Amino acid sequence: MSERPNILWYCTDQQRHDTIGALGNPHINTPELDAFCARGTTFTNTYCQSPICTPSRGSFLTGRYPASTHIHRNGAADFPRGETLVTKMFADAGYDCGLAGKLHLTSAKGFEKRTDDGYRAFHWSHHPAPDLDPAHHAYHRWLEDEKGVDPRELYPPRGFCAAGVPAELHQTTWVTETAIRFVEEKRDGPWLLSLNPFDPHPPFDPPASYLERYDPASLPPPLFRPEDIERQKAFRAITQQTVDAMDPRGAMPTAALSEAEARASAYKPPESFNGQEVKAAYYAMVELIDHEFGRLLKALDAMGELDNTIVIFHSDHGEMLGDHGILYKGCRFFEGLVHVPMIVSWPGRVGENVRSDALVELVDIAPTLLEAAGLPVPSAMQGTSLWPILTGAADPAHHKPHVVCEFNDALGSASNAASSHGSMYFDGRYKHIVYHGTGLGELFDLETDPGEFVNLFDDPAHAGLRADLMRRHFDAMMGTSSAGAERISIY
Repeated sequence: MSERPNILWYCTDQQRHDTIGALGNPHINTPELDAFCARGTTFTNTYCQSPICTPSRGSFLTGRYPASTHIHRNGAADFPRGETLVTKMFADAGYDCGLAGKLHLTSAKGFEKRTDDGYRAFHWSHHPAPDLDPAHHAYHRWLEDEKGVDPRELYPPRGFCAAGVPAELHQTTWVTETAIRFVEEKRDGPWLLSLNPFDPHPPFDPPASYLERYDPASLPPPLFRPEDIERQKAFRAITQQTVDAMDPRGAMPTAALSEAEARASAYKPPESFNGQEVKAAYYAMVELIDHEFGRLLKALDAMGELDNTIVIFHSDHGEMLGDHGILYKGCRFFEGLVHVPMIVSWPGRVGENVRSDALVELVDIAPTLLEAAGLPVPSAMQGTSLWPILTGAADPAHHKPHVVCEFNDALGSASNAASSHGSMYFDGRYKHIVYHGTGLGELFDLETDPGEFVNLFDDPAHAGLRADLMRRHFDAMMGTSSAGAERISIY
């Protein structure tokens, strides 16, 4: 235990907070994550710093808010100079660092331009479809060189929701096998391994063997009321991948798609869908992740690596999944999109079977891992370490008075990709949202309205509450902007 811990950092893509059986979802099968919750500490109120991949990942990999990193957009040409990833800090401290899956700190069109990320082993696969530069796509090399499979034949046009590739050839499975090989390598010091499967990001295409485990008719429909259709019209000009809300009790598309249309289905939702069928496919994708995550932990245990390894499981942001008639993501801040799972374990050091309901942010991960490894936390980091809660030195019910999330012209893959700007302040009960420059906003009381159906923002009876929350929201967002370089003198 005196040795520095290994770190297994498992980040899924677009996974909602309510997708783990042990945390209250009786409709999904996640036995491995259920067992993992029992072996570690679960943070039930974890929020991302942006509902979009790149700004979210830029925040939790630096321990700094998007307002300070200036990492705001998917598809960015470069990573900001002067920002240092926590993985680079670990590499400089003697850790052998590796990555399998996506990174998504800059544009992933063709291949991703790397920053000084600290990864010695870099097995990149932003997404599994065969439209990336094959020279950089490690998953496709695995398919071709080891499985004897042509990726283009394996990934024909399927549409946004359909059975996909077999489990044994899946990108999530490749992530596990790559991870096991990395850990088996000979080394003298500790390791840090970042695992980033693309699932359960759209398109919703789990293996048929997993999809058949879910009966759509037995699943609860998305959170929806007919008045959502009219209510969401006010936000039509706000950047989002679903421009017009739809009744999630509609029919699934049946028309054949061209290859270009099928590729676009990862970010362009259909004009009609059935929310229960979509949910079945999404849950099946999560179940495959669950199986592979459990398989990896068992392999680490068999190698004698697990006892001195911090394991963290979380997602970068969520997915609307039909709630309020909306699929995918954008400049919105509903719970399904901004509230994510997060579980941490380290046998003998991190509390077991602990559930913390404290407000937590993904920006807190980097300082937590540094403190757990006994490494200094730079003064420029803005997250707050969770290590006291994890070790039982602090009350698991309290961490922060509020969490924030923002969207700053973040998404270029929407049909209405205007330059939208929005931010969210949430104090555990009241969620206050401003769509800057539009006059639009939302105010939800999650204590009385957990489904976020009743927008109190323009309700005269709540004008005083709105004014108070607006002030606190402004203060909180101002607090995410770094003061800059450390002060060393009075002038």
